[in-house]
Amino acid sequence: MDVFSRTFLPAAAEAGVAIPSVSRHMPVFRRCVESDDVTVLVTRCLRPDGPMQGEFLLLLTYRRLVVTQETRVLHRLRLHLNAELRHLSNVTWNADPRIGTVELAATAIDGVREHFHMKVSHPKQVWHFDALLTHAFRPRVPGRQAAAPVAPVPAATAQPTREFSTAVAY
Repeated sequence: MDVFSRTFLPAAAEAGVAIPSVSRHMPVFRRCVESDDVTVLVTRCLRPDGPMQGEFLLLLTYRRLVVTQETRVLHRLRLHLNAELRHLSNVTWNADPRIGTVELAATAIDGVREHFHMKVSHPKQVWHFDALLTHAFRPRVPGRQAAAPVAPVPAATAQPTREFSTAVAY
């Protein structure tokens, strides 16, 4: 079993996505992600600008964001968004435990601003989704070479650490 399969099913179960729904969307996801991609988040979501469009299923890996759509009447699947994370800009999210939602917005490479609302059942899950999004979208620091050691910063000139808010823009 490849890495994607080993991480996809537990992530879907953790978010409470039903197995029949996962099974319907899996062939579309398989065409979009590599077998060595690690699944970060799988969840149902809605788009606020089109509530009658049907349900969406969001898949987030460390490399890609893939969103599929299932139509309400005929239950047909179509790929809505398939983007590498490095091609997304102005990625923001807002976790609101009072109403149990996490709103995710990102601008795709074609300039279209995408908005998704993820409804969760428990306030702790809101913060868990927030942590997963922070982990997936945090800036990656390229590996340093061993030949160039970094001198320690004196305590008097060290900058205080900053706390990250739930709305992060890249």
